[in-house]
Amino acid sequence: MTERAPVLSVRGLSVRFLMPGGHRVAAVTDAHFDVAPGECLALIGESGCGKSVLASALLGLLPGNAQTAGRALLGDLDLLDADERTFARTVRGRLIGLVPQSPAAHLTPVRTIRAHLEETVAELTEVRGRTALREAAEAAAGRAAFPVTHLDRHPHELSGGLAQRAATALALVGDAPLLLADEPTTGLDRDLVDRTVDELRRHVDQGGSRALLMITHDLAAAERIADRVAVMYAGRIVELADAAAFFGAAGPRHPYSRGLLDALPDRAFAPIPGLPPELGALPEGCAFAARCDRASDACAALPPLRGTVACHHPHAVLTEAADRA
Repeated sequence: MTERAPVLSVRGLSVRFLMPGGHRVAAVTDAHFDVAPGECLALIGESGCGKSVLASALLGLLPGNAQTAGRALLGDLDLLDADERTFARTVRGRLIGLVPQSPAAHLTPVRTIRAHLEETVAELTEVRGRTALREAAEAAAGRAAFPVTHLDRHPHELSGGLAQRAATALALVGDAPLLLADEPTTGLDRDLVDRTVDELRRHVDQGGSRALLMITHDLAAAERIADRVAVMYAGRIVELADAAAFFGAAGPRHPYSRGLLDALPDRAFAPIPGLPPELGALPEGCAFAARCDRASDACAALPPLRGTVACHHPHAVLTEAADRA
């Protein structure tokens, strides 16, 4: 069987912010990953590690002082070379559906959710006519488990969970090949987290050719939905792993990834000591070395991403024999 091309292919993506005085802040450095058709890739890491900056780069939403390098291919389109006209008319909504971190910031306060959905349906699909638009808007709401009885409410009349589902419904309208969910479970209780990620997973599974990039610090949500996991630390992707192995008995290989899992309440509940470095003052070597109990003199040099992990002293891969022992 011929392997299908990835929906999104990122190679060497870097983002620098030029600050007053000529200082540069390295927000994202040399990111490499693919997202395949039918796949969910969860990009995880502590707040401030560069995850949302990477998302902004893919959506053409970086500020004017940002400088980018590398490639981010969505089909034949390099997102890093696209201009605002291309993003506005071709990418946002049509090629990339965004589930935002803060739905309230993306919903117009003086318009109802029905009006938002009908306008989006009219813009992104061939549906026309008042009755057809109304029916399509209600169908879109149903896909995100948003109650039809609340469609005529304004954003301020919704709970946080309902606002999130409204934003999810809007993101699903255009059947975009890539769904980008940036912290889609922020502020939701556990039941709503599960419902939200299950709907995102259904969207990918039903389409067959669609893919999902979910940016999150919610490891439980990542475990529930992801096929693969990319771990980001201090602007770099330090590990790429199969989700079942990452969250299962084998566990992650990078010490930082292990620390993230060990900090969970249902695991060791042991926080990683110290704080991440400032992105504007990164060390020359491994950025995690100052917090790592496996660090050595070798860590003064930057570890390249070898295969699936960027670490001089990764945890060993568990073999089946070791597992049985």
